[in-house]
Amino acid sequence: MVFIFKFLKRKKQAAFINEVDQENLPRHVGIIMDGNGRWAKSRGLPRSAGHRAGAATLKKITEFASDMGIRYITAYAFSTENWKRPKAEIDALMDLLLDYLKDKKLLEGNQVRLKFIGDRSVLTDEIKEQMAIAEEESAGRDKTILYLAINYGGQQEITKAVKTICQKAAAGQLDPGGVTEQTISENLYTEIPDVDLIIRPSGEFRLSNFLLWQSAYSEFWFSNINWPDFSEKDFTQAILDYQNRNRRFGGI
Repeated sequence: MVFIFKFLKRKKQAAFINEVDQENLPRHVGIIMDGNGRWAKSRGLPRSAGHRAGAATLKKITEFASDMGIRYITAYAFSTENWKRPKAEIDALMDLLLDYLKDKKLLEGNQVRLKFIGDRSVLTDEIKEQMAIAEEESAGRDKTILYLAINYGGQQEITKAVKTICQKAAAGQLDPGGVTEQTISENLYTEIPDVDLIIRPSGEFRLSNFLLWQSAYSEFWFSNINWPDFSEKDFTQAILDYQNRNRRFGGI
């Protein structure tokens, strides 16, 4: 019975993938995973249950996006502003992150490499250790790279880049007059192309300090779906809508 269910699921996913134009896929997709708390509240569950359901959705969507041929995914897991939340919720999120990182089979079958962006300095030693292990153990996977943004903020990232550039200039390693957009890009957390498509579910219409520099010419896709309910069909629709847009990058 389980085999039949998995077969039908894979067949359905393949049908979704066949709908998209493989020659016009976004190279880099950003995801603001929003609506976990609202999903839980609507079911009379604690917010931690919503975050756990959201983590399962991230795994599902990452695997599907990898099968579709998406090269880079950046998922907004915990922002620099999220420290303002109640301590109990933050503790639950950090426990969930640890469980996620300790899952040795996480995304293994899909050849997904796991990397992280954000300020790790305030995270616990155990979390930092598990992040390093996850990066090392998945380093040989080359199909899709999943960046988890943890303790990440776009303004913080740009500020860090500017400080690094100033330090290099003060040390005589860099000519201030030669600073370009490329110079700034090279000093950000990310080592990947600018994000082509940003997906934000849950009915909100803002960036929330996510990939501010890298989203200069991003396409946006919004929906009222809470993240734990986000499906392969929804992801496919986001890609199809992206493919129907005319990206002019300031031209005609």
